[in-house]
Amino acid sequence: MEPVTDARLWTALADPHRRDIVALLRERPRPVGEIVEACGLSQPGTSKHLKVLREAGLVRVRQDAQRRVYALDPAPIAELDAWLAPYRELWNTSLDALGDRLDRTAPDTPAEPAPKD
Repeated sequence: MEPVTDARLWTALADPHRRDIVALLRERPRPVGEIVEACGLSQPGTSKHLKVLREAGLVRVRQDAQRRVYALDPAPIAELDAWLAPYRELWNTSLDALGDRLDRTAPDTPAEPAPKD
């Protein structure tokens, strides 16, 4: 599997405002005005964030009369998910082992609650 090497993707997702925009676009495509309103940013600020997301390949834009409508492109997200899968497996294996260990070392009787002061 090829590693995710495009730094633009990681840089784009590093910003909390851009992650908010991605989460918003996950619901459905939206015109810029809706994104501005939902995120509480200025129109120029929102446009700059959308440009970074577009250049990273995370969003697509289409013209609808006088409006620009942005939609999430799922391909880069799927690429990130595939890249992260082995790490999730590592964590799941480690957490399963921890759970097994805790189950083996847990006392047979429940602990008494601490007295209230």
